Amino acid sequence: MNIHPIEAFSDNYIWVIEEGSEAIIVDPGESEGILRYLKEKQLSLKAILLTHEHNDHIGGVKEVLANYIDTPVYGPEETAQLNDYTVQDGDSFELLDHSFKVFKTAGHSSEHISFLMDKNLFCGDALFSGGCGRVFTGDYEAQYDTLQKFRNLDDDVRVYAGHEYTQTNLRFAQSIEPGDKSILQSLDEVNELRNENRPTLPSTIGKEKHINLFLKAETLEEFTDLRKARDNFQ
Repeated sequence: MNIHPIEAFSDNYIWVIEEGSEAIIVDPGESEGILRYLKEKQLSLKAILLTHEHNDHIGGVKEVLANYIDTPVYGPEETAQLNDYTVQDGDSFELLDHSFKVFKTAGHSSEHISFLMDKNLFCGDALFSGGCGRVFTGDYEAQYDTLQKFRNLDDDVRVYAGHEYTQTNLRFAQSIEPGDKSILQSLDEVNELRNENRPTLPSTIGKEKHINLFLKAETLEEFTDLRKARDNFQ
């Protein structure tokens, strides 16, 4: 199995899950890079997975389907107009001989979901390395509850988030906890990766437990204060 990032827009990642000559794509915000990659690698597209309704995660679906007719789409209730299979918390299904478990991970959007495949978490904008998504719903409790679900996953679960936000997230974390050695070390590593134009993902749940202030927040109030501070951080 290979999991490959396709860069989109300024900082999105569209993830391609490859098993032999077959592939699944996660959150195709645009189509051009996907279509080029599938053609170059001669991959057969078996499914599209959607985590939430924002256009930078679904905008390429129709164009991809125009080129790969009858490809099934799995997504939450909020992408129902695109779905062949609308899935919700607790559902599971099989693709490419792998089991996918669905979690509701709301907060960034009202019906956001994440997919856990073996030890690989595709979490859209619910969790980033060093951060989490803006709470566009205004439901900070839902986002806090989502983070508790992630905290309960095994430390070796790999985190495939939807954006390359790690550098800014860790600069924010450093501003809050300037003496934290784990954050400082991770920021140095991330700066080196980004200087070479390399992705900082995947991370792991175990790593995030040390460097992600949002995941470490012990109360809803602490999380809410952090998230509002991050909203205003440049």
